[in-house]
Amino acid sequence: MEEDIKLYSDMEKYEIININDGDKYNYLSNNDIIIDEEGNFKLLILNDPKTKFTIFGKSEFIEVPWEFVKKIGSRTIIIDVDEKSLKKTRV
Repeated sequence: MEEDIKLYSDMEKYEIININDGDKYNYLSNNDIIIDEEGNFKLLILNDPKTKFTIFGKSEFIEVPWEFVKKIGSRTIIIDVDEKSLKKTRV
């Protein structure tokens, strides 16, 4: 296997960090990725670390377009996105 190929099962353990503001979004296994019909990564769906858990409340998520993913390292996924470029959704 080539050295630059990364398996999703390995990437699940990667921490997601936004270098724009230093926020950490836990590990990829606690978040999700949207893939389009052609198999290209489209969005990272991240749990919002700033929302508090409530039993009856809806969960908040942050949609990060794949263009803001700057680097996938050996143990981290680095994104660089400012607050106004993020789209928040509730489920």
